[in-house]
Amino acid sequence: MFDSLDPQTIAIVLGVIFVSTAVHEVMHAYVALRLGDDLAHSRGRITLNPLKHIDLFLTLILPLVLMLLGSTPILAAKPVPININRLRGREMGMALVGVAGPLTNLALACLTALVLRNVALMGISLEVAFYFFYINIGLFVFNMLPLPPLDGSRVLYAVAPEPVQRFMEQVESYGVVVIIIFVSLFYGVIGPLILSWQQAIARFLIG
Repeated sequence: MFDSLDPQTIAIVLGVIFVSTAVHEVMHAYVALRLGDDLAHSRGRITLNPLKHIDLFLTLILPLVLMLLGSTPILAAKPVPININRLRGREMGMALVGVAGPLTNLALACLTALVLRNVALMGISLEVAFYFFYINIGLFVFNMLPLPPLDGSRVLYAVAPEPVQRFMEQVESYGVVVIIIFVSLFYGVIGPLILSWQQAIARFLIG
């Protein structure tokens, strides 16, 4: 999928990444606001302006390097600030905020699948839809991994016993450094795993 990238395709992929990550982060901030935490809203994160959500390394450099190497791109955006003490339901509220982003990406992939199945797209419109579909599935799969500070860890935290919660809090205190180390050490395992899940979901949605 990413083994022969020309400048036009790179531009399309980056555009899709900007839009998809922006919508993902907006949903985190919106659900947090609905549950009583206005911290992200006060920081201007309920906006589709991608510049508010881009992390230079995780959103741009890492996926671009992986794509140029012909590998499955892994990416994330700048985390939305959340104050768990303001959320209704605390841990369960945090879990809802966490899954809001990945489920939005999955919903976008499902909508794009309907277009791909029912509309005869050609040329650049087909290429945009194709990458929008696959990248949003990838964002769903990667972000649902239960590794702090990824979104899947919010769900695990909500149901985990207190000792596990304390350990997860310690890991999360290192922020995106955890993701960078994790990807660096285990990409040979996690890359193919994400790709296999991505392909399985894609086959289910469009056959």
